Parts: sequence; structure tokens; C-alpha cells
Amino acid sequence: MSPLFIFLIMPTVHASSNSSYHMSPNSSHHLSPNSSHHVSPNSSHHLSPNSSHHVSPSSSHPPTHPTTIHPFTNLTTTFHPYTNTTVNPIVSAITGFFNNLLDHIPLPRWAIYTIFACGGLLILLILLCICIKCCCRGKKKKQKKDEQIGLKGVNGNTTTALIQPDAADMNYGSAKKQRGKLLYSLEYNAAQTELTVGIKQADNLKAMDLGGSSDPYVKIYICPDKTKTCETKVFRNTLKPVFNEQFTFQITKSSLLKSTVVMQVFDFNRFSKHEIIGEIRLQLGSIDWNHVIEEWQDLAEPAKFEEENLGEICFSLRYVPTANKLTVVILEAKNLKSMDIGGTSDPYVKVQLALDKRKWKKRKTSIKKKTLNPYYNESFTFTVTFEQIQKVNLVISVWDHDSMSRNDTMGKIFLGCDATGNQLRHWADMLSNPRRPVAQWHSLISAEQVNSTLALKKKIPIPNKMPF
Repeated sequence: MSPLFIFLIMPTVHASSNSSYHMSPNSSHHLSPNSSHHVSPNSSHHLSPNSSHHVSPSSSHPPTHPTTIHPFTNLTTTFHPYTNTTVNPIVSAITGFFNNLLDHIPLPRWAIYTIFACGGLLILLILLCICIKCCCRGKKKKQKKDEQIGLKGVNGNTTTALIQPDAADMNYGSAKKQRGKLLYSLEYNAAQTELTVGIKQADNLKAMDLGGSSDPYVKIYICPDKTKTCETKVFRNTLKPVFNEQFTFQITKSSLLKSTVVMQVFDFNRFSKHEIIGEIRLQLGSIDWNHVIEEWQDLAEPAKFEEENLGEICFSLRYVPTANKLTVVILEAKNLKSMDIGGTSDPYVKVQLALDKRKWKKRKTSIKKKTLNPYYNESFTFTVTFEQIQKVNLVISVWDHDSMSRNDTMGKIFLGCDATGNQLRHWADMLSNPRRPVAQWHSLISAEQVNSTLALKKKIPIPNKMPF
């Protein structure tokens, strides 16, 4: 082939590359020097319809018209629930905040919700307990307010309306629940100064064991000395024991009239503390000893504090309403309890005022060495207004002084509007007889009993000394 012919063919091939029928670079049908398919000079520079190498619909050659083919794209449409954020954007912001906060907690949602539910229940229980406690406290305050004694109508006459019955007059220890009953006998031999107490039988006792039964026995002693204590035999698994036992106590006639016999029914427990079922307390001074006493009596609730002979104290009270002065004169004491090894004590008396259940003012006497019958005759004056005298309580306590250890309480007594019996009677006589001292003897009782009755708090702040 001549060079001129090749030169004439090259523009034609180049022009065919821009034609709609062109061979792609990757096509297997390309012109080669050895190809038998050449274009003649008379050709119109395209493949004829009769050519075996034409593009058909089934051919692998590109289509007649240029077509842009895009790769298939998998479009996923997410449908969100309708939220009208324009109506309440604050709620949406809060919800989003909490959802974001919950997503950051490394716990499953059910565990988080369970924790929140338990916390809410705990808070509700605490609030309920606080409400119940406040309601109970309010009821107690209301009861105390209703029971408070008004002293504004006090005049020169004796105010018998202020006198409340003593504990013994109010059937002290009466049981609300049935505890059973006891048959006993009492006999006193004046010639031999001997008291015989007979424990016959009990009936319908309160069941203290899980099986609906008890193991009862009876303990007998005499107060306030309590020098001898006797016990009956233990009867197993019964609520109707028959004892038929007698016990004797040596006691003089004068002491008998001041004593109290105590019969306590217990439930026996081998491996734990014995539980008391009930008790009977009889004032021996009020019994006719001309014949033998034998009777049934219901068991009462046991006393919280045991009677004990702690001695007596005499003091006088005087109140002057115009001067707002309360004068307490500690005169003497007798038959005090021995606190030292030698059988004596070093007693002194503390005088204390309590206002609104709080410690207010206090003074104390001198110390009397080695005696159980001290004589003081010491006076103390306190400034108490007429409004305060209606709410104040006077606490008289006897202490044993110890130089090497802590001082011990020997006995206490308190007077005021919260007192009962002789103590309230003495207080009322003082108020009904202004400017005149009123003296009286009082029997000391245990410090625990007085403290539990008054339930005093810390010292009360004086209003005129407070900075606000």
C-alpha cells in the first residue's frame, strides 16, 4: 500500500471516531494492519447495512444514540412521626434532653425505669412517715393543751379543782387486755410480827408461748424494803395453774401499814428472759387484819417503776405575784438511801426550774458530810412571772457528792401543773396563799421516773438575752 493511500485513509478513520458509530477503545473490533475489513475509497466512511459487523439490538456494541447510564442507588426513606415542635418547643427540648441523658447511661432502659420507680416509691414512703409523725405529734400537743391547768383564776381560797387524784386513786395499773386472775390469801400474826401470803391458783392467764399456752409461776415480795423475794413452782403448758403455796415475811405492825405486797405472775423461759404476764399490788395499810383475806383479783399491767424507799425531804414554797418572786426553802431530809461503803452519804439538794419542758434555772445547797438525815434550812429565790408560774415545774433532787467519781442521784420529786397527788396539792396551796410560805414533807422517787415523766430538754434560751 502506497503512503499516499494511507494518508488519505487516516483522516477518514479519525472522522469516524466522532461519528455515532465509532469503536470504543475497549472494543474487540478495531482496525489492524492485517485486518481484512478495510474501507474502500468509494465508501462513505461508515459500515454498510450489509456488513457483518454492524450494531444490532442484540449486539454488544453501544446503542445508536448516546445514553447516560447511572448506577442503581438504593434510596431509603425514613418516616418520622409528626411532632409539632412549633406548638410546644419546651416540651420537645426537655424530651430530647432526657432521651440524650438516658442514652449516655450504660444500662438498659428497663433497668433505668426500675431504678426510677423504686426511688419514687422510697420518697413516697418517707413523706408518708413524716406526715404520720407530724400528725401524731400534733395530736399529743393538742391533748396536752387540753389537759393543761389554767391558774389565772387563782384567788385566796384553796383551789380544790387543781387537785388531781393520785395514781393509786385512779386504779393505777388497770389492764386494758385480759391478763387473767389470781386467787390469793393474806394473814397477819401481830404476836409473831409475821405476814403470811398464800398463792392458791390462777385462771384464764394470758398465753405467752406460740402454742397458745404459758409456763406460769408467781413471784412475791414486799415494797419498799424488798428484803425478801419468794417464788412458786413452775407449771408447764397451762393457763389454769393450781399452786397452793404459802410464804411468810417478818414485818412489824408499823412497817406493815406503810408497805405494799406485790404478786407478779411470770411466764418461764429456759433460754430467754422471763416475761411478766401481770401483777397485783395491795396497800397493806388499807386491809382489815381482824380476819384472813382470801379473794380473786384480776391481774393488772405491771408497773413501769418499782417502788423503793429513797427517803423524804421537807421544803417550803412561797410565791409573791406582785414581785414575781418564787422562794424555795430546803429545810431537811431524813431516811436517805446510803450510797457509800460505810453506810452513809454526803447529800446535797439541787433546786431546778423547768419551763416548757426545758431546763431553765438551778441552784444547789451545801454538802452535808456522812449523814442520812441532813439539815439545811437554805433559801433560794427565783424571778418567775405569773404567766410563767402557770407552765413552770419545780424539780427537787437529792445527790450524793463523790470527790473521786461522778455524783449519784439519790432521789427526786417535782411539783407544778404537771404533777399529781401531794405534789400538785402543795403547789396549789402555795398559789392559793400568796406571800405565805407553805411547808410539806414529800417522799422521794427514782430519778428515772421523774425524768421519763418530765422529759426535759436542754436549757431554754431566755428571750430578753437573745440577739434577735
